[in-house]
Amino acid sequence: MSTTVKPSRPTRPVRPVLAALRDRAVRLAELATTPLLPADYLDLVHPLRSGTDLRGRVESVTRETADAATLVIRPGADWAGHVPGQYVRVGVDVDGVRQWRTYSITSELARADRCISITVKAVPGGVVSTHLVHRTRPGTLVHLDQATGEFVLPAPLPAKTLFVTAGSGITPVMGMLRNHLAEPSDVVVVHSSPTPDDVVFGAELRALAASGAIRLVERHTRTDGHLDAALLTELVPDLAERSAWACGPLPLLDLLEEHWATAGLGTLHVERFRTGVVVTGEGEGGTVSFGRTGTAVEADGATSILDAAESAGVLMPSGCRMGICFGCVLPLREGAVRDLRNGELTVAAPGDGVLVQTCISAAAGACDIDH
Repeated sequence: MSTTVKPSRPTRPVRPVLAALRDRAVRLAELATTPLLPADYLDLVHPLRSGTDLRGRVESVTRETADAATLVIRPGADWAGHVPGQYVRVGVDVDGVRQWRTYSITSELARADRCISITVKAVPGGVVSTHLVHRTRPGTLVHLDQATGEFVLPAPLPAKTLFVTAGSGITPVMGMLRNHLAEPSDVVVVHSSPTPDDVVFGAELRALAASGAIRLVERHTRTDGHLDAALLTELVPDLAERSAWACGPLPLLDLLEEHWATAGLGTLHVERFRTGVVVTGEGEGGTVSFGRTGTAVEADGATSILDAAESAGVLMPSGCRMGICFGCVLPLREGAVRDLRNGELTVAAPGDGVLVQTCISAAAGACDIDH
């Protein structure tokens, strides 16, 4: 008696089957949510989730002075943290246009809620700073980049430290003070502002001074005049023994750098919120063409390509606006631009692949930007 055995029916491997089902489910979801993608709906429900563009939610807004406010922000799951003294690029939508600016992080690292804070001073005519200080409310979503910057303290801390600040220049220093005061160190803070009421973090700084944690020297320009090198030497007699960090308006920083170099005082760590402009006196400038948008802008030799373009209504990528974050970089297809910080000329021909920072570059003749 013979027995016939039927060959077994071939089975499909489990993993390819699951992958096919997953792909089909994704396609169905995309069809159901068109014109949006499923990820867009996830962003609405969970905007701070991992794996998407980094965002943050404003948890609170606290007024520091008449024109400055601290925003506590809960960053998304992919936030990598920061070192005290660093800054973060923040993107906000103002009148339908995404604008980017950079702000120093002022919060303690050990916050239990994982939030960070930035302290913003509204600048006259400042689109973003005015929006953040006067119009932003808790619950607002902002876009974030990861923290960066080299205006930080070394480890271990210097035995004697000096901070020289003016105006909003106190913000990165406050981030350092809040995180390092538990460590033994001799700290002097010299701060300049128009009046006592204009001192950002004034109450906190004065409380630190009263407790002996720091020595605070306040100078108020409306009554005391502007800080200069001779006065600083008088205020801090052991200046030469201190490691120094400075942040504030360009004239003050330029003065301090010159004094440190002339007196041979060693390294002065400087953080600039604006970039200085070198006036070449050569009457440069020219027509800046933006090939993709078909726009042409007449710009003088003292105005950055970024500012000239925005004044003409061209939407431009930007960030710190001072040549640090590289958020404004665009290809220079042809022509010449001059670096506003040092006067250096950059020339490009078609195919050269030259990239320029539009926030610190001015036209040096006709030029074509790939944007």
